Amino acid sequence: MEFLIISGMSGAGKSQAADILEDMDYYCVDNLPLALLPRFAELCTASSGRYERVALVTDVRERESIAGLLPALDGLWEKGLEYRILFMEADVPTIVNRYKGSRRPHPMQEPGMSVDEAVRREARALAPVRERADFIINTTGLSTNALQKLIRGMLKERGKRFAITVTAFGYKYGLPMDADLVFDVRFLPNPYYVSELRPLSGLDAKVAAFVLERPEAKEFMARLGALLDLIVPLYAEEGRYTLHIAVGCTGGRHRSVAVANALAQRLSGQRENVTAAFRDIEKG
Repeated sequence: MEFLIISGMSGAGKSQAADILEDMDYYCVDNLPLALLPRFAELCTASSGRYERVALVTDVRERESIAGLLPALDGLWEKGLEYRILFMEADVPTIVNRYKGSRRPHPMQEPGMSVDEAVRREARALAPVRERADFIINTTGLSTNALQKLIRGMLKERGKRFAITVTAFGYKYGLPMDADLVFDVRFLPNPYYVSELRPLSGLDAKVAAFVLERPEAKEFMARLGALLDLIVPLYAEEGRYTLHIAVGCTGGRHRSVAVANALAQRLSGQRENVTAAFRDIEKG
């Protein structure tokens, strides 16, 4: 089991890091009392693989809890439970500005104390935790995308498999609202006007051959394949976990189905998580 402790300064992005890890198939727990940490780790270890990746966000709002974190972590080692620490930080002006923007008091701020002083106080208190950290991320000037790339790179884990859905649709029934890429194949000859092909769909070999064996269709599929070879990895690198490609013709029964099915088969040869959908195949 992979057990990750997320600690660090308030306002430095611990919750953002947890969200990213959750997308990477980590089971994330926020603000677990330190007294329950050893027992929680034991339960996860004894779960028979149900929790393969666990991330725990430590909430050190009080000096007492900061002081109790290291002994709690030592207790994990004593029980033979291995873990790694991800420490989140940012420079003082950045955290001060974040708290000013949120209009919330800093957890360590006392009456008469400025936010600046509270941030510096927390940084001093957390110094021993920082020294033991396996990973340290400074989120000053860091975008969410950059943070995601950094975490995934540090953990050497791509997380969830990049999932691609290829949907055939008919324009007369409207575009799929969640499509990322839309390709119009109404420029191809329409099997609807061939009497023997009209009752069939793009999943039938005769229709697929009619649509895909033409020179213009072959060139289109080659160029579309080259385009997707270029941009799909770039979508994945940007932190996307899904990509929805829509292929449309007039009714969504013949041309779009044949093209979408062929495209899904091509992509499936390169990736495992590819799904073909034929939204309007029974309507067109």
